Amino acid sequence: MRKLMSGNEAVARGAYEAGLVFASAYPGTPSTEILENLATYKDSLYCEWAPNEKVALEAAIGASVAGVRAMAAMKHVGVNVAADPLFTFAYTGVTGGLVLVSADDPGMHSSQNEQDNRNYAEAARVLMLEPSDSQEAKDFMKLGLELSERFNTPVMLHMTTRVCHSKSLVELCDRVEVPAIPYEKNIAKYVTTPANSKVLRVKLEARLRAMEEYANTAAANRIERGAEADASEEKIGVLTSGVSYEYARDTFGETASYLKLGMTFPIPETLIREFAQTVDKLYVIEEMDPYLERHVRMFGIDCVGKPIIPSFGELNADIVRSAVFGTETLHETTELEAVVRPPVLCAGCPHRGFFVALQKIAKKQGLIITGDIGCYTLGSAPPLGMIDTCFCMGGSISSGHGAQVALSRTGQDRKAIAVIGDSTFFHTGIESLIDIVYNKGTCVSVILDNRITGMTGHQENPGTGFTLMGEETIEIDIPALCAAIGMKPENIVTVNPLDLAETEKALREAIEKDEPTVVITRWPCILKKFSAQDKEEFDLSPAVCRVDHAKCKNCKICVQTGCPAIYSGAEATTINEESCTGCTVCKQVCPFDAIEEVRA
Repeated sequence: MRKLMSGNEAVARGAYEAGLVFASAYPGTPSTEILENLATYKDSLYCEWAPNEKVALEAAIGASVAGVRAMAAMKHVGVNVAADPLFTFAYTGVTGGLVLVSADDPGMHSSQNEQDNRNYAEAARVLMLEPSDSQEAKDFMKLGLELSERFNTPVMLHMTTRVCHSKSLVELCDRVEVPAIPYEKNIAKYVTTPANSKVLRVKLEARLRAMEEYANTAAANRIERGAEADASEEKIGVLTSGVSYEYARDTFGETASYLKLGMTFPIPETLIREFAQTVDKLYVIEEMDPYLERHVRMFGIDCVGKPIIPSFGELNADIVRSAVFGTETLHETTELEAVVRPPVLCAGCPHRGFFVALQKIAKKQGLIITGDIGCYTLGSAPPLGMIDTCFCMGGSISSGHGAQVALSRTGQDRKAIAVIGDSTFFHTGIESLIDIVYNKGTCVSVILDNRITGMTGHQENPGTGFTLMGEETIEIDIPALCAAIGMKPENIVTVNPLDLAETEKALREAIEKDEPTVVITRWPCILKKFSAQDKEEFDLSPAVCRVDHAKCKNCKICVQTGCPAIYSGAEATTINEESCTGCTVCKQVCPFDAIEEVRA
């Protein structure tokens, strides 16, 4: 049976078919859908959202040590968080097979940076597989678990946005139940004291040699011979991997021969040398870093690569064809330029109310507002302009603390405000708040609790009361957690961010205090599927706002909230009732009482 599947769906299917027992992840585009799809097989396996990627990998490592097949999935920057256990687990090796899925985001479609995580596999010395389409995504997931056990190593499955989200036909197979390997105590293998690790390091090198020998004959690395060329014609060869293989095929067609690498670490040196000897000119086509090219040149083989192929951004067939031949497309096409539509906070987003309230204070007091990774990062865009920095998950509170110390030590009478979401707070914000409490910091920390992990598509988190598998669970109490790490109860306040006066009052009081303070804004994401708890706690009855044009002076103050439901014309301002959710932020800022709330 064949089914059209995205790469992420196919990875989940491969894990299911391979007898996977345990999976853990933190949601992050483009990897999120892997665990969401894996949860549909919950009758056969266990899967969970972890608070962060380090925890996800460590949990998967524990399952592997206990003898079952396991996986952890994350986006490229998540591997930065998980690198600590990854590098050490490469030394110890596995019991049950373990695959780490790294989903890179060339072009930064939904990320704060670009990075080529193929470099992680080489640095950590773990076997790496790179699928080019959905069928390979499924097959390589299964192969990864097998090779993990065969070579006693964690395996990285390197995905990219295009492979994760594009669809192709996939052959489905039945699940194969793999018996658990009975646990045996093995201190020399799994307790990485320096004495043990020195021995493990030697064993790791031996595994690498065995894996490279395998790579030279592995079916995942294949040569595709092009059409026979005349004796006078130059024989073209292309070395490539991942989705770049598809672009290379579109560019060169049958005129070239290809060495398509599905296993890209260890690098199959012998196979590459043999292939290079059969062609007159070797191209290396790959996205981002010259990972393959660097090795080819180290082997002393001449090639054409990054001097013409872009070294950053996402590739496509047109880019590769233009780089190689100077022409963009195979056929004449009529291109329509899309209208640029920058992302905005949704109509009714609870974060908008918070930022509007913050604006009234920030402009007068010259606040430094350190932001984080989430929907609320859009608070940096006009007309709100209320986020000054954004670096990494959980970084807002830490950088806010550092900024506040710097301001205070240099005699600057300004305050730092750190803004972080609920899921991000659980991810790595808690430790940052501990840093403030422990070091007597005075930065104001604002936790935007919209009751879900909003940016990546509404995944559950420790504060929602539900697990990935749909089970009710304990909801972590954010105010109680803040108090447990040493915050004074009187310095922890929870507000409705859509009540501008209440939010502004809480912020002003927090700013005036010379000790750690936390403001929690609590209101559900307007796009969320409301739970019974949401409906009981919040007034979510349908409503819209309307402009009374007899009172409206068209001053456009309501427009400055940035709500996409508000339309501003030369003569009048109107509200699109199909988009409006009745949050009343516009009503509260209107100086002429020209906006009314209408309940259904």
